[in-house]
Amino acid sequence: MTDQRSVFDIRPMRRDEWEDVAELIHESTNAWYVANGKKPIFNGPPSDAMLFCEVYEALDPGHCLVAESSSDHRIAASCFYHPRPTHLSLGIMNVHPDFFGQGLAGALLSRIIEFAKARELPVRLVSSAQNLDSFSLYTRKGFVPFLSFQDLYIEIPENGPDFAPSDQPFIEEASMKDLAEMVELERELSGIERSKDYAYFIANELGIWRTLTYRDEDSRLLGFLSSVNHPGSRMIGPGVARTEEIAIALLAKQLDGFRGRCPVFLLPVTASHAVRTAYSWGAKNCEIHFAQCLGRYQPPKGVVFPTFMPETG
Repeated sequence: MTDQRSVFDIRPMRRDEWEDVAELIHESTNAWYVANGKKPIFNGPPSDAMLFCEVYEALDPGHCLVAESSSDHRIAASCFYHPRPTHLSLGIMNVHPDFFGQGLAGALLSRIIEFAKARELPVRLVSSAQNLDSFSLYTRKGFVPFLSFQDLYIEIPENGPDFAPSDQPFIEEASMKDLAEMVELERELSGIERSKDYAYFIANELGIWRTLTYRDEDSRLLGFLSSVNHPGSRMIGPGVARTEEIAIALLAKQLDGFRGRCPVFLLPVTASHAVRTAYSWGAKNCEIHFAQCLGRYQPPKGVVFPTFMPETG
């Protein structure tokens, strides 16, 4: 059997390879969904997927591994990863259909696990329950599922949703003065810390992010929720809320910002009231995901909104 290390060079992505990696993300993601009887995730050109390189490299420069074929120098696979003080999030992983079944996903994952172990960080991810190959890959490596999510989507009319509250005195646009409390709240409810992510969202240099906070009458922070609105990703999250009622209020306000669009959001299966409320708004299921962890994790409290831009783990 040929040693794959003699066939593929696994190394960090270079800046001049962003277009190749974006095309890989676009093609391999759509190929998997179409092959499994679903609609393509990306409806626009491959350049839409450049968002992943732009955002991930802005947050974590040099933290994308690629597998380059030594025979024709094609980028056969890629995987982003995001070290944080409390954990390492495994980002989007893609293998080109031409290279399926050659062990590249496992090879990339092993390198990233080694990186995390050297820093004594647990590795977290949110993986599709429908992609049994990837689910098996992670569980074989020792990842443990600890929370399930319903993926929901909803078409928002051009004139706005009829369910969005007209008056939400406790919800405001987040600013940098909220950052420390946001980090503290997420650490309490989810056991993870990622201040650089929220600082990046609030700064919003790309003009595609929105972050909302929910405070009570005593100005205590009880929840927050971010979103991204870009052709490469229209998704609500990440965020946390102490109660389902707060999560529902934040979600409704975020959805109002997607007029004429069709955003996706993930809700824990245990948040039954929030899920039923979303159904009453017209939301539909499109997938199921599992939060998984290799190493220690804290069972989440309240309502947790994961996302894939960037990966939250």
